This record gives sequence, C-alpha cells and structure tokens, in this order.
Amino acid sequence: MELEVRHLRVLTAIADHGSLHKAARELGMAQPSMSTQLRRIEQALGGQLFTRERTGCRPTPLGRVVLSRARPLVADMLALVAESRAAAARAGGPQLRIGSTASVALPAWLRRLRTSETAGEPTLQMDVSGNSLLRMVAACQIDIAFVHEVEGTTMLNLPGGLAVRELIAREPQFLSLSADHPATAKSVVELSDFAEDRWMVDPTVDGEWDGLSRVLREARLDPPLLHGDYMTAAQLVAIGEVVTVIQPTAQARPGTAIRRIAGDPIGVRLLLAARTEEDLDAVYGHLEEAYWEAAWQAPEYRALLEAEDAERSGDEDGGRDVGKAFPAAKAKAARPPDRASAP
Repeated sequence: MELEVRHLRVLTAIADHGSLHKAARELGMAQPSMSTQLRRIEQALGGQLFTRERTGCRPTPLGRVVLSRARPLVADMLALVAESRAAAARAGGPQLRIGSTASVALPAWLRRLRTSETAGEPTLQMDVSGNSLLRMVAACQIDIAFVHEVEGTTMLNLPGGLAVRELIAREPQFLSLSADHPATAKSVVELSDFAEDRWMVDPTVDGEWDGLSRVLREARLDPPLLHGDYMTAAQLVAIGEVVTVIQPTAQARPGTAIRRIAGDPIGVRLLLAARTEEDLDAVYGHLEEAYWEAAWQAPEYRALLEAEDAERSGDEDGGRDVGKAFPAAKAKAARPPDRASAP
C-alpha cells in the first residue's frame, strides 16, 4: 500500500483526539473502517503507531516520529486546497463560506447576507461538531463558523489566532415533549416531571451528551438516555416515545409542545468565529437580527424574554444581558407588514 495524504490525516486525527471513535467522526468514517485503515498504515510503515489503552490512543515512539513529518504535509495540503478554492471563488465572484451547527436563525441570516452589500454570496456547510467547523476556519476551508458551546463541558476548543464574537452568553435550552404529555398542563416544567420518560440526545454533537448527563445527575435523575439525531428525536417526541432538549428559538412541530424548564438548568453559549475582525463585522449584525427575529416568533422563548425585558426595566442589573436587540426585534415585528423586514 502506498501512503497518501488521506492516510496521514487519519494519523493526525487519531493523535489530536486520542480516540478512534472521535477521529472517525471528524473524518466522516465508521470506526471499524478507521481501525482497518490504521492497521494497514502500520503494516506499510512497519510498526505500531499507537497504543490502545482504556483512556484512549497514545502515539508510540515510532508514531511520534511519523506524526512529526505528517503534520506539516497535511497542513501544506490543506493550505493548497484552501488557496485554490479561494482563487476559484474570486474568479467566479465573491463567496462567503459559512459553516454552522444547527440553528433556527440560519434561513433568515442567509437571506440577509444575500442582500447585503458588505458580504459575498453565502454558501453553507452544516456540521454537528462545532470543533470541526472551527478547525475548518483556521485551515481556510470556510470563512465563518457559527457554533454553540454546551454549558458545563470543555468540548469546544478554539484554535489560536481566530477572531471570536459572542452572540449569546447563555441561551437556555427548552424541552420538547408530546402534546399529549401530562406535563403540558404546566407553562414551566420540572426535570422531575420526566423522571420516568425516555430522553433522546445526539451523542455526535460536541458536549450535548455530557451536558445533559450532568444536569440529570445533579437533579438525581437517572432516566434512560437514547441516541438519535434531531430528526429522529422529533418524530419520536410526536408519538410520545421520548422527550428531548430543544433550542428555545424552535417552534413546536405537529403533535409536540415546547416548554421552558424551571431554573433553566441547561444552557449553551453561541459564538461566531472568523479569521479576522473585519470578517466578523461583515456578518455579525445580520446574524444578530436573524436570531432575535427567530426568538420573537417562538412563543415560549418570547414569553421568557418579554418577562426579563420587563424585569430589566425596573432593575437595570436584572435579567439576561440581551442589550437592545430583543426590544428592537419587538419594534420591528410590530410594524405594518409592508414596512417590516421580510420574514
């Protein structure tokens, strides 16, 4: 077998993550396929490159030698691809390459960018891993990354040299449940209301499994935790099979309801990252407007923010720090349809 750059990427991913499973997820491979690939690479190089321990994979002395030569080769290839794509994009007109984890604000953000005079035509790459998107920005594979960091975890690693701007310091996460669930009688639910329910979480999303597990553990609850992506979870919630954590900007699907959790025990931080402050300046305002538009249109979140807005009016130090953005969204939504921004 002749070694190729893709084989070197396998080695650097395993070394960076210390885990075959996490490395396979980053590269879009199945773990058994990555294990087979690693064995073939080791056979081609004539020795073991990693030791497999209970705590993860660690480079052997031979592995460290190989990695010292592999990393600059991989970096050079990434730079070559990024520069070529950038040149092609300039030749075909300005493009803005956006990467994002899931967000209800995305459609309105992209629509604003398309009509902006300061941003190029946007392209979108979705990924469940915020870390993967941040690495892509650092490697010049995309220009902007909109990601979230789950509170209470250390899963998000910011590469050095990136410009980062915080959109929301702490966004409370709500709960999606069947419209027939007894807890829908409450406007605000307790975690203990779902002690006997099955919960579904996507373990491939950075920090979400750890974050939910921590919150349930602190509440002294041990419900069954099932694995599933967002779409599967939504379908199972509608038929009463599971409950799941959901963004507050989401709106209830048919057969489901969304409720705030008492005390807001689950939170995330929303971040925008780019290589320069100028890149952030070109897109941040559009994202902020799109986010608060989505917040205004989500009944449960709107009720929470209006209550906090009223509290802030009586106590300048009280409530969530959302500045003037939410009141501005309210004012815009209250205008006649022909004067309001396009939805």
